[in-house]
Amino acid sequence: MSYDLTIFDNNGRETRAMSVYSRLLKDRILFIGTPIDDNVANLVIAQMLYLQMEDAKKDIHLYINSPGGVVTGGMAIYDTMNFLQCDIVTYCLGMAASMSTVLLAAGTKGKRFALPNSRVMIHQPSGGAGGQASDIAIAAKEILRWRKVLNETISKHTGKTAEQVEKDSDRDYYLSAYEAKAYGIVDHVVESTRDVQKIAVSTAA
Repeated sequence: MSYDLTIFDNNGRETRAMSVYSRLLKDRILFIGTPIDDNVANLVIAQMLYLQMEDAKKDIHLYINSPGGVVTGGMAIYDTMNFLQCDIVTYCLGMAASMSTVLLAAGTKGKRFALPNSRVMIHQPSGGAGGQASDIAIAAKEILRWRKVLNETISKHTGKTAEQVEKDSDRDYYLSAYEAKAYGIVDHVVESTRDVQKIAVSTAA
């Protein structure tokens, strides 16, 4: 079910109807608020590429409230974040779990935020396979490969060793916003946009 809203934007010359997400896009704000599948990944990637074409020097703001999703789609977003010249500012509100945690941690260093009551969760990728034994073995090998990639990716962005990440994420590993900061997944816990603005000013100085 879609909860998209139609709003009316007045630019001084005309009033036009647009979805709330389209209006946010005008201010370089993206939102992942569902499980990540290929459709979500393609939309987010297209929006990021569009914003870079608009202005490669301005930040892109990515808000995350997602339980995770398909690893290949999530890693496509991750690779695009690294591909762009724009800084990617990430925010966790509600929950960032699994693949979404990787995207949260992949924001530009110093520009990764969590709201006080948000939660973060890391765990190992999972998947099911049926059919012949050889097919099951191939699928299991692929899961192990992604497990190694994701552990190394989280390690890269948090400063934890890949071995520590593997140990912590062997089961669902939940963190509060402040624990996520201590772990290195985010840089700041903020209560309001004013806090974000103050951090931006102090960093620029």
